[in-house]
Amino acid sequence: MTAGDTTSPAARLAGPVGAIFTSSAILTATLLSPAFTWTDSALSDLGVAADPLVALLFNGGLVVGAAIGLAYALALRPHSSALAIGYALSVLAMGLVGVFPAGTDPHFPVAIAFFLLATATVTCDGWRRRASATGRASLVLAAAHVVGWTLWSYGVRPGDGFALPELGGVVMFGAWLLALAPPSQWWWRRTSR
Repeated sequence: MTAGDTTSPAARLAGPVGAIFTSSAILTATLLSPAFTWTDSALSDLGVAADPLVALLFNGGLVVGAAIGLAYALALRPHSSALAIGYALSVLAMGLVGVFPAGTDPHFPVAIAFFLLATATVTCDGWRRRASATGRASLVLAAAHVVGWTLWSYGVRPGDGFALPELGGVVMFGAWLLALAPPSQWWWRRTSR
């Protein structure tokens, strides 16, 4: 926490709890879907799975995770208004991926928006705090995500599915929320400026 930060503990927990909820729902949907493969599917395929439970887990997990996580923007605001806005837009885009499943016109733009905004948010925080170990780790996570998509786009991949580079984005954003973002660091008693 920064000096004078009066953010509620609930707001500081909202991002990590939302990330855990969403990631758990996605992982559960992948395990329940017999058609899903990490090499030949996209995560969004889960949102239009033949099994309604799989589709509900994926789409509902994104929407509910976004609703839970949105309050985290209040915890980010004392650290940086730009960071709070970037995060809020990222989470809104994530929720909209669940509202507009694959095959609907808005799906592709909101999915792209999520990955771009999430990467920009982690990069913004990393650059802002680049003198700290957590800031540099944030930059490494964001760079690894970009490298993953770059390699995939150049054909360095085990299949044609988007799931693996998408997983990289989920891991990047989730790791940042759980361990590197300034409000989350109180969990393990590290300070950052």
